[in-house]
Parts: sequence; C-alpha cells; structure tokens
Amino acid sequence: MRPLPPVSPLILALCFGLLAPVVQAEPQVPIRLDGQPLQPTWETLADNRFATILELTEGQLRFGDDAARPEPMKPFLRHSLTTGNGYEFSVTEAGRYRLLVQTGEDASLRLLPIRQHREPPEPVCQPWSGGAVQVPVTGVFEDGQRLRDAYSGDTAIVENGQVELTPAPGSDGLLLIEAADLAPAPPRDWRNATVYFVLTDRFANGDPHNDRSYGRMPDGEQEIGTFHGGDLKGLTGKLDYLAELGIDALWISAPYEQIHGWVGGGDDGDFRHYAYHGYYPLDYTQLDANMGSENDLRALIGEAHARGIRVLFDVVLNHAGYSTLADMQHFGFGALREGMAQYLPARWTRWQPESHENLHAYHNLIDYEHPDWARWWGKDWVRAGIADYPAAPSVLVDPLQGSLAFLPDFRTERDTPVGLPHFLRHKQPTRAVELDGYRVRDYLTEWLTHWVREYGVDGFRADTVKHVEKATWAQLRDQAEQARRDWSAANPADPMAGEPFWMVGEVFGHGPAPSDYQTNGFDALINFAFQKEVAGPGSDCLRRAESGYRQYADLLARHPGHNFMSYGSSHDTALFSAEHGGDLALQRGLANALLLSPGAVQIYYGDESARAFGPTGSDPFQGTRSDMNWDDHHTPRIAALLAHWQRLGQFRARHPAIGGGTHRQLSEAPYAFVRQQGEDRVIVVQAR
Repeated sequence: MRPLPPVSPLILALCFGLLAPVVQAEPQVPIRLDGQPLQPTWETLADNRFATILELTEGQLRFGDDAARPEPMKPFLRHSLTTGNGYEFSVTEAGRYRLLVQTGEDASLRLLPIRQHREPPEPVCQPWSGGAVQVPVTGVFEDGQRLRDAYSGDTAIVENGQVELTPAPGSDGLLLIEAADLAPAPPRDWRNATVYFVLTDRFANGDPHNDRSYGRMPDGEQEIGTFHGGDLKGLTGKLDYLAELGIDALWISAPYEQIHGWVGGGDDGDFRHYAYHGYYPLDYTQLDANMGSENDLRALIGEAHARGIRVLFDVVLNHAGYSTLADMQHFGFGALREGMAQYLPARWTRWQPESHENLHAYHNLIDYEHPDWARWWGKDWVRAGIADYPAAPSVLVDPLQGSLAFLPDFRTERDTPVGLPHFLRHKQPTRAVELDGYRVRDYLTEWLTHWVREYGVDGFRADTVKHVEKATWAQLRDQAEQARRDWSAANPADPMAGEPFWMVGEVFGHGPAPSDYQTNGFDALINFAFQKEVAGPGSDCLRRAESGYRQYADLLARHPGHNFMSYGSSHDTALFSAEHGGDLALQRGLANALLLSPGAVQIYYGDESARAFGPTGSDPFQGTRSDMNWDDHHTPRIAALLAHWQRLGQFRARHPAIGGGTHRQLSEAPYAFVRQQGEDRVIVVQAR
C-alpha cells in the first residue's frame, strides 16, 4: 500500500473531534456495510484509542470518506487514517469483528476477525455418483430450447424449467451448459481475458544458435539461474498450442536487452543468476540476443494476431539491472580494487570463488567508491549508494524511492532533465539517443512505447507498480495509447488494428477491489487474493469457490470498467502443483476454479500440464521457473489433464459472460450457477 501523506494534528483533531477540553470524543469514522451506515458503540481503551465489536454479514464494508476512492483493507494490519481517504473490506464470512481505532497524529484503524468455535462443517465436496443430473434453468433458458454441454457435446431440451444431462466421464461431474444454437460471437471483453504468462527462456527453444549470447554459459550443475534457450521463435512455434487452450493474450517476459553477466543467486550465493527472467534491464531499445531478432518479434506478434492472441510485454520502470563483472569489463564502467585484477581470468565473467567463498564474493574485487562508476548509469539516473550516487533505503522504509533487492533505483520522480547515461552513449548497438529536455521517466517511457509503435505490442504487464509514483505510470499509459494509434494507422490490415492498449499492474499483495491505480493508467491489477483464498478450495470443488465468485462478480457489476487478473500459480509466489503435491485431480480442479472465475485470469505456463517445481537453491522462487514439461504431454495422464484445460479454456473464450457477466447461484444440489452478460448466458454445474 502506498504511504498516505502526512496530516497535521490540528486537522486530525478537527476530523475526530479531539479538541473537547475534558471528555475524549469518540472517533467519527464513517462505517457502511453494503451502503448501510453502522452505528458502533465505542469502548475507550486508552488515550486516543478506541474499540468496538461489529456484527457483520457478508458484503462490502466501507470505512472513511464516501467521496474517496477506497483502498483495499487487509485484516489484522494497521491502516493509516487521514482526511479524505477510505478503505474497503470484503466480508466473505459473517461473524463478529473487532475494530480498533487510534485518533490523533498517528490516526489508524485495524480490523480483527474474532474466531468463533464452530462444529466442523459437513463436507461440501462429495464424489459424483456418475448418474444423470437435473438442472433448474428457469429464467435463463426457455422450455423447448435445446442446450448443449460443451464438455461432452451432448444436448438436451428444456422441459418444465429443467434440463437433464449426464456429465462426461473424467469431468468430475462438470457440465458447461450453453445454447446449442449459438448466437453470433459477442464482443470480446478484457474482463473475460485468458492471459498465458510465459518466461520465454524456459518455454521453447526455436533457435539454438542464440543460446550463448554475450558469452553467457551454463554452469554445468543444476542450471538454476542460467539461460536455458527459450526464445521468441520458440514461442511462435507454440501459438497453435496456446490457441487450443483458448488463450487470447500472451504475456511474455521482457525481451529487451538484459545485463550480460551474472550475480550471485539466493541468500547463499550458491548459483549463477543471469537475467533470464527479464527483470534486470540494460538497454530498453534493443532486443536481448538470447530472445532472437527483430524479425522474430515481428513474426511472433503477426502470427499471434492472426490467431486472435494479443502480446503483452513485461515492463520495468522501477529499477535497472545489477552491475556484473561481464558488463564492467565490456562497457568499461566501475573499477577493481587495487591488486585485484590478478584474481580474475582474461574474461572476468569466468571468475570462480575460492573453496571457502560463495558467488557473492566477487564484490570483494570491486572498488565501489571509484569515480569511474560515473561511466555506468550515473548519479542523475539511479540511486545506488556507490561512489557519489545517492543512497537508496529499503523499499520497506520508502516504497517509492527505496531499493528493491539492492537493485539500482531509477529516479523517475525527478523533474530535472538528464543526459544519456555514459555507457549508453558509447554502446553499440543501441537506439538510445540524447533528447533535449528529457527527464529519466521521459527516456524510459519513450523507450518502452517504441515497441508498441513499431511492432504492435498490445499491452504491458507492469512490474513493481507500487514502487513508482503513479504519475509516471499515467505518463507511460498516455504515450502507449498514442503509440498504439500510430501503429494501427500504419498497419490497418492487422486483425488487432484499432484495438486500445491494455495495461495490467503488479501491486504486490493487492486483491480484487478497485483502487486509484486504475485512474492512473491501469486497466487491471493482478489479484493476489485468488491464489490464497479461492484456488485451493475451488480446486476441491466449485461450491467452495462460490463466495469468491459472488464477491468478484459483484465488484465488476458495481464498478463499471473495473477489472482484475486472478492466477493460481506465479513466478513470485508459488507453483500450484508444488503446493498440492502434484495431485492431478486438484490440478484439473484448478482449471475449473480459475477458468470459470469472474474477471481476467492468468495461466502460468505449465499449470495446464502440472509442470513440476525445479531446482531452487537458496532462493525459494527459482523452482517455480522450471522448464516447460513438453515431454510429459505425451503421457496419458497429462494428455487427459491438458484436454480438460482445453475444453474449459475454449468454453470461456466463447462466452464473455463468464468473466464479465452477473453471477447467480441456481441450486445447491447440484451446485449450479448462471453467468449472464446481455444475450450471452451460460450455466455451470458440478454434480458433487
């Protein structure tokens, strides 16, 4: 959450009525549940500290100023209160909650769910008996209408407001009911998008000749953090595979040029960590040679568009990549400590630690106070805490101007024009040129939107969003929109010409609720709550996802234009297959829970084939980035799992109502719900 601006004690006093001379005034925090005001009874705990018990039903709980755009509220966490701000909390479980409010200079509030002893609930997920299922369809489909189960292909006619169908073997009792005579395809809706996220290097190797670019080498061990060979040409060769999954947007790791060398990986420095993931940028104007050529990028985007698939770039505005021995030697920036050159081979990147050292020890060779660090990005561009560069605190201290994992932090907030960094002025090849009056953020947004204007990139997934000021994101979006219009005008025959640009952001920990990021450039934010709250229960059976589905659909209905992107696995949190022991029944259930969820959804590469956790060293997230398990696809069990994901993905792709429509539960036994958006309507049943 972005820190709130400081407010004077006087304003807080006026807001909360703290100027009474003798009796402390109770806090005046507006509280509403689904729009209805609550009148709590306050208990005074100490000076400026109050508590109350709230008896809440399921719904949207709102704190603070009605005129403010609310930020999401997390239970147990302290949230700052100022005039003009507000919070929203989704009550998914009715019960008693304790609200703590502090007034005064450090005004804040915390919401604490009160755990209550309950008898264990009856199991809600029972095995399907295998028989036919009668489904109520009154108000959705008419008597005499022929319906089709998209999973099995079987059809039946509605009689007396019901239809009877038998779920297909291997479907876990699932029925995907649609009209047998489908109307013309309704307009596509980004709220129904199915985004496939791939770390390009770990997916498919289309051109082995680019595997060792810039002298990057395998480590001959577990290859935890080395480049594995995946490239843009490999992605292009798998587009038919993605189309069969119902994918309509492909999010690829940043393909522009990354640092050439490695840094020590993990806390223990136990593996060489290259920038295979695209988060250590070096030159935003060039493709990384490991990814392929500009012709490869044009081919990927052109072939993707021909299949109805949009291409999203992962982009980084917050930080540059680390310095490495390889880049120091090649570009001539920085310096070694006196006498340390004797410990380096002719090619510095081939340095090996002593038996008592780990890979972090290469830092001992480097003089970080030497004036030649001016030949790198330079103090006007980044905070790095070396030489005469400004220091950067941790992002935990300063989320906007702090350093994330000790990475050089771009000074995007500065309004002072800067020249081109020294190493870029002398680098070849590069398209970076000095531009009069450009600030740091102007260069970055110009470089990134070049890929939109020149190649037709359809959108951005923005990394580390909460660590960059919102005005910079808004600027990136404005320039991307113009670049998109320019590309469309130059490429009118392309199937995606005329489509607007789309931008989704990673605000780590954010849930599905609206926030003001979506008035500063973003169409959607990644929904971190789904993996924690819905993916596991919903993969057991869909009935357990009902409260989440209802909440998500309600948010979309109440906030026109709002969207979020849910996921079951990611490179920065956890791999679903690893978290659930490789259970293929649950992996099939993940397809149900994710692909039938309201809002945009993201499949992490290999979710559809139970890709296994890989070697991880002392960094627990590296294992989530293992190679795509193509060989497993030929085994009967994985082939059946993949077919399940394909059926659901195609069903979702045909029906924008799944992601963007209203949600209503039709029955408990069998569990059934309807999604409807205009004339598009579907019923989903799980007979359990």
